[in-house]
Formats: sequence, C-alpha cells, structure tokens
Amino acid sequence: MDWDLPEELAQLQASVRRLAQDKVRPRAREIDETGEYPDDLFALFGQAGLLGLGLPVEYGGGGAGTLGLTIAIEEVAKYSNTAALMLLLSRLPTGPLLIAGTEAQKRRYLPGIADGTTRAAFGLSEPQAGSDVAAMQTRAHRVDGGWRLNGGKCWMSGVVQADWYVVFAKTGDGGGDSARRSITAFIVDRSTAGVSVGTLDRKMGVRGVDTGELLLHDVVVPDENVIGEVGGFRLAMLGLNAMRPLVAARGIGLAEGALMYATEYAEQRAAFGQHVADFQGIQWEVAKLAAEIEAARLLTYRAASYADQGRYTKEWVPFLSIAKYYATELAVRASGVALQMLGAAGYMKDHLTELYYRDAKQLTIVEGTSQIQLGLIARGVRDRDLWWD
Repeated sequence: MDWDLPEELAQLQASVRRLAQDKVRPRAREIDETGEYPDDLFALFGQAGLLGLGLPVEYGGGGAGTLGLTIAIEEVAKYSNTAALMLLLSRLPTGPLLIAGTEAQKRRYLPGIADGTTRAAFGLSEPQAGSDVAAMQTRAHRVDGGWRLNGGKCWMSGVVQADWYVVFAKTGDGGGDSARRSITAFIVDRSTAGVSVGTLDRKMGVRGVDTGELLLHDVVVPDENVIGEVGGFRLAMLGLNAMRPLVAARGIGLAEGALMYATEYAEQRAAFGQHVADFQGIQWEVAKLAAEIEAARLLTYRAASYADQGRYTKEWVPFLSIAKYYATELAVRASGVALQMLGAAGYMKDHLTELYYRDAKQLTIVEGTSQIQLGLIARGVRDRDLWWD
C-alpha cells in the first residue's frame, strides 16, 4: 500500500501551499475584520484553476476529484477558513448535479463554476429544520410546465454572491417517512422573479463569505430544473455524505495552522529562563495534536478517495462521518490549545489564535453537526456497516 500522494496531487499540494502562503495568509486578518467578500482571492483561485478542481474535465473542471479539492482546501484553511469555504462552495451546490443531474443541467451550470464566471449556493436548512431536514416548510406546487416554490432557507453560505441555487422543497404534504420522500431538489436562478436575499447573519467567525436567508415568493422554475427524481430526498443525503471530506479538510488545515502558529510563538517567547517550547508540558500538547492531525489526515484522505469512487451510499457513511467528526472536533481542540499556549496574547487580535478559535466552532455544526455524525457512526456499527469481525 502506497501512502504517498500521486505525483500530480503532490504537485497540486505544493502549488496551492505556495499560493496560500503568499496570497491568503496576508489577507486573513483583514478579511475577518472587514467582513468583505475577498473578490481578489476568488479571482486568484479561478486563475489558478482551483474552482474547478472537483469537477470533471468534460465540464471545464480540473478532474482532480474530491481528493484533489480536499488537499487544496486543507492548504488554504491553514490561514483562512473563509477562503477555504470559497473553494468548498465550488463543490457543495454542484454535488447534486454531479450525482443526479441531467447532461443538459451539467452542461449549462458546471462550466461557469469551474472558470469562476458564476457562483452557486446550497439551500437545505430552515429556521425550524436544521438537523431535522424533514421538518422543512418550503413547498413546491405543480404548475403548467414546472413548479411554484414558496418558502425560505437560512444559514446559506454564499447567498449574496451566488448566481444560482440548489434549493430543496417539499412536493407533498405527508408526514413521517412520506415527508422525507417528498423532498425534491431544484435549480433556482438568481434572476428568477420572486427570488430575494433576506437577512444576513452576524457570525462569530468565518466572516467574509456572507451567510443568510434566501426568500422564495411564487418562484416558478421549469421542469428541466428538477434535479433527479421528484421526491428524491435521498439525493440531499448523498450530496452531504460526499461533502464530509471537504469539511474535514477545513478542520485539518485549521488545526495545522493553529499549531504551527503557536509552536513558532512558543519557540521565541521566554519564560522562567527558557523558551516556552522547552517546557515538557508544552511539548506534550504539541505532540498530541501533531499525532491527531496525522490521524485526521489519513481518515480524511481515505474518505475523499471513497467519495471519488462513488462510495457515499449508506454502507460507506460511517467512514465519511468519522472523518468529518474527528477532524472538525480536532480543529476546536487544536485552536483552544494554541490559544492557551500564547496565554493572554493569544486572546488578543494581535495574533491569529483568536481567529482560529472563533472559526473552528463553525466546522462542528455545518453540513451535519458532530452529534449527527456520531449518530450516523453508531448506526453504522449497529447495522454492521462498520464492523471488525
């Protein structure tokens, strides 16, 4: 078994690492303080071919798959989770199209994402329907030649910048399992009458990519904008399953960035006649985090490889959820330890540790909370999808 990256992915890693060091790192603090969308970085990612990494070559993408995009996100997240989210948003809304979209849908919507001329966002959550997706209230009713959508989505990353949205709505009125089966995915163009952006969220972290409401009032979409089957709730779950490694990559990168930052500080900061990094207690904390980072990377790269092989159906969910759970919880631990290593200085905006600390928590919530991941992992064990006998 070869644990080294293939040459093309190793080259990708090296090139994105240089770009992140030279262009992303100097912008991280300014992006957080202003909260303004970093158009310059988006343009730079487009020029470097990073926006299409996870998309097939036949639709203008780079063909690097989930693993290639995972590697790129990890490198960028070392310095800015906002910038890493911009890369993730090239794959989250396009996922349902890649899984179940028609050839016409792919030809129409994917090339623009790949070359950066268009942007998209993903609408699933609602104020009373976060983890409980089946409780969503957005409805789609049949009209001649299409569907009329009414309702709204919240906590949608990139809602302001997006040119089109993937929106999930109920196409039936039943409860229980029938409520899940009635959920359908639609492509909604930003320019469609009745589409508007509502309140924007005031976030603790990951500032710079706006998160907020998408409002739908009598929005009519044609039949050709239905993704997959009507009543295809499973598509939402498959799409999220395939995304787990990309969120995990944001966690790994953040943990790496926070630990490197704190270690360099501890090597220079003197206390009690020696450098902080010379104390055994500090060294043990550094060592434990380093071991966990390497474990998280192996879990995440494996999960990304599974996603590229189409292994995101039920029997593979535990492996994908383990990567997302472990890596994002690690980001929280690492950011906390890193801040503590700097002491009072780490709590101040003079250092990036407080930024890492605020950004980390988002990762344990988005695209399936840690508690949801634990439930999926436990179900996998009980169903013998994850078993050792």
